[in-house]
Amino acid sequence: MEAVPPKLYGGTERIVAYLTDELVELGHDVTLFASGDSQTKAKLAAVWPHALRLDPTMRDYLAPHIILLETLARRAHEFDMIHLHIDYLGYPLLQRIDVPFVTTLHGRLDLPELRQVYETFSEVPVVSISDSQREPLPIANYVDTIYHGLPRRLLKAGTGSGGYLAFIGRISPEKAPDAAIRIAGAAGMNIKIAAKIDKVDQAYFEEHVEPLLALPHVEFIGEIDEFQKSEFLGNAAGLLFPIAWREPFGLAMIEAMACGTPVVAMRQGSVPEVIEEGVSGFIVENEDEAIAAVRRLPELDRAKVRHAFDTRFTGRRMAEDYVRLYERLIAMRQPMQLKLA
Repeated sequence: MEAVPPKLYGGTERIVAYLTDELVELGHDVTLFASGDSQTKAKLAAVWPHALRLDPTMRDYLAPHIILLETLARRAHEFDMIHLHIDYLGYPLLQRIDVPFVTTLHGRLDLPELRQVYETFSEVPVVSISDSQREPLPIANYVDTIYHGLPRRLLKAGTGSGGYLAFIGRISPEKAPDAAIRIAGAAGMNIKIAAKIDKVDQAYFEEHVEPLLALPHVEFIGEIDEFQKSEFLGNAAGLLFPIAWREPFGLAMIEAMACGTPVVAMRQGSVPEVIEEGVSGFIVENEDEAIAAVRRLPELDRAKVRHAFDTRFTGRRMAEDYVRLYERLIAMRQPMQLKLA
């Protein structure tokens, strides 16, 4: 759906890019099956010439995925381990191929249809990206929780000298940019919004967000790329993360931390696992608490915010965690060696 890494927004593809490159840096022989406009240190197996989401002529998004899976199946014998990032699409195929595989679940697991999927594929090994992500679907065969990570040098620590609050991500009810605008206004601070608008969220944007963009404390920037994030987040006094859903991970939080920028986040989903209260930010229950937390942002040491990132959320740590998991899954699939008396 997106290039690896994505040209603009795309959390899953960004993590795939970081993980792939870190695995190569660790000395592994990696093949990435992705769109032809991807950039990687691995060997690129291009299954479609360009990313699907940004192609206005694309009408059947499933067809290229079927080609991807068939291409992978024909080459599966080349690999010690197959790591999927396309949810359950590959399960029927890979269960019938004698190569260890694992899937990282990047999205929400509270959809009712998923229970029957994971009852059917009860032995398929999956990785959660937070412990909280597992709660709506406890029946899946979780083999590990591995937090996301970013390359250590990808984003630079900033000073927060811009004095504004930042919001980055998607314009959607779950991400609640309207709440971020209200919080910033009540706290007496400007807010800059760097976000994309998907077609499915257009009505929400027009009804709940667009009328607020004319307020004097609001600046809407739109989607930004990777190279703009250090400045955007590093100059911010804080990141507002007022989510209204069970966030599986929340990449924006660790991007802000990498820039030394503290986070004010609603206590939803993975937030308590990512944010250390009073160190990398504040965890709040409602908008009133968020307003009070914004006023306390100057109390936090931006160097300690960056240190929290360096300690827990680097791409190298993520890759090493996955390598340990790969080795464990491969060992489980190898036949037991018989000892003769």
